[in-house]
Amino acid sequence: MARKDKAQDPAPDSEPGRLKQIGLTYKMTRRGDRWIGWIISAVFVGTFGIILALGILLGHPIFLGILGFLVALLTTAIVFGRRAERAAFSQMEGQPGAAAAVLENVKRGIAFTPAVAINRNQDVVHRAVGKFGVVLVGEGNPNRLRTLMAAEKRRMNRVVSDVPVHDVIVGTDEGQVELKKLRSTVMKYPKVLAGPRVTEVNDRLRAMGDLMKNMPIPKGPMPKGMRMPKGNIQRRGR
Repeated sequence: MARKDKAQDPAPDSEPGRLKQIGLTYKMTRRGDRWIGWIISAVFVGTFGIILALGILLGHPIFLGILGFLVALLTTAIVFGRRAERAAFSQMEGQPGAAAAVLENVKRGIAFTPAVAINRNQDVVHRAVGKFGVVLVGEGNPNRLRTLMAAEKRRMNRVVSDVPVHDVIVGTDEGQVELKKLRSTVMKYPKVLAGPRVTEVNDRLRAMGDLMKNMPIPKGPMPKGMRMPKGNIQRRGR
């Protein structure tokens, strides 16, 4: 009976985990956005107060009070989520591997392969394949990245010469794409390939070799002091 009761009541074990996760997210956000507490409080109180006042004027304070509370919770959650995402991007900005961490979370019809080209200076090129064709995303020094990207284009041209290839360099300088705009930039490219064609193109590119299987590179942002091994540089395979 005790085992049955525990199996039927998992909520007490899972609920603290959710609350702890929200708390950790709030602490992380507050490090980059010190006004977050005041902002979400103002959003909740303002939204609830406006709807409640409207309910009093219309003679339905209880009904609109409950509705206002729910709407205020939803609005506050949306505002908090957006500011938390913005704070996360600001803390990741400039870290090697940050672009890979963003692109790995894009699930809609995109095949992402990190570090298809890399050098000892931690300049790295990632590849995303989708209905837009191929997007090469570079992190690091722009001058060195252009050389890496040009070499990677020549290599890809051997197997997918008829597929459009777009270049993106992540950064805050002119002509570069900010980390927080990377996802939207990639998704805005014109769609020119059908779903089966996307799979075919990605399979051909992956057949050229997989550098990541031979290099101990951690996922996500890499430590700034990390140096690439001299033996495994620039190319995934032959």
